[in-house]
Amino acid sequence: PTTEDSARASKDAGLGVLMGAPNVMRGASHSGNVSARTLASDGLLDILSSDYIPFSLIQSAFFLGDVVDSISLPQAVAMVSKNPAEAVGLSDRGVIEEGRRADLVRVRLDDHVPVVRTVWRQGRRVA
Repeated sequence: PTTEDSARASKDAGLGVLMGAPNVMRGASHSGNVSARTLASDGLLDILSSDYIPFSLIQSAFFLGDVVDSISLPQAVAMVSKNPAEAVGLSDRGVIEEGRRADLVRVRLDDHVPVVRTVWRQGRRVA
């Protein structure tokens, strides 16, 4: 959405609201539209996409979990895992649960910066 009103209308209509993760990290839209931080603070943000900076997904999840009082880290992580998977009908991924794909990323904070330490794909360590 480009405005808070359109995000609210989407939520009221039962639609998920998606924003680019770089918008979270910048604190504003690069094109002058609504801030993803504002939508997150108002409970109007469901999904974060990588947009043009893939690593911003991990950064934004940790940032929102730390900075936005109404969002816990697990809720922020769901915005880049569970929520997008559900939105597109990928029921085999998005959460850590028996019978799921087991695509996992282990992250460690290093001076408040998330650093990917290990990656598993379908339960097998790949990095």
